[in-house]
Amino acid sequence: MRKIHRAFNQAEASVDVTEVDGVRSLHLGSVTVQSAMRVKDPNALELTYSRGMMCFLLFNTSVKHLLSIGLGGGSVPKYLHAYCPEIVSTVVEINPQIINVARSHFYLPDNDERLNVIEGNGLKYLILHTESADILMPDILMIDAFDQFGIPPDFCSQMFFDNCSEALSDSGILVINLWGSDKKFDVYLQRIEQSFNHQVLILPTGKPGNIVVFGFKKLPIDLRIASLRTKAKELEATHKIEFIQFVEKLKEHNASTSNRLML
Repeated sequence: MRKIHRAFNQAEASVDVTEVDGVRSLHLGSVTVQSAMRVKDPNALELTYSRGMMCFLLFNTSVKHLLSIGLGGGSVPKYLHAYCPEIVSTVVEINPQIINVARSHFYLPDNDERLNVIEGNGLKYLILHTESADILMPDILMIDAFDQFGIPPDFCSQMFFDNCSEALSDSGILVINLWGSDKKFDVYLQRIEQSFNHQVLILPTGKPGNIVVFGFKKLPIDLRIASLRTKAKELEATHKIEFIQFVEKLKEHNASTSNRLML
């Protein structure tokens, strides 16, 4: 492993970049990989959980605005910018060093009409969404806000998940990355279920690794397995993401009948 960058500021842990076998990784004050990029294919989603987070496309084919709290190396915003031109992304990141490193070492594009990276407090930004009628409500709210200690407490409280629900458009979807071995995972999941009227799906992406949780503001129109498989096949024609495998994981890990997911 080769360390190629280290940055500090007074308020945050170190921001480190390493590279091994052509894969560049971001670390925040620990050996844990926060984000990864294959240098020869910088717009691809290297980590399985980041590809799993894109499964919102199975449930909403008309996403226009995505709000993300937490930037990391910018894997998903880069992917959206490259492969989903119909989606406008806003990303809120509190640590300026992370923004700098995402641009200098992970090839995150500059802000333009489809990507706006904001240095700021994601919690405060989210509250603005619930209180202001002038701010566009996102169709997708993506939370990937781990620090060197795990997910910050303010990002897994009942109030936070309530705010997530209120901030979304009428048919919006919360997409949050959680750690499966976290001893409080079940507590967090119950809170999401309460905020989203039990309209929730989980998608494990590793053992015992990341679990992507989807909270639906409105019940998806079609949860038939056959329909999801058809949609997954269509998406795989234009995305290098294993959507068909993810549909089978959704069926395996959530309440379902032989022909549909149950919410």
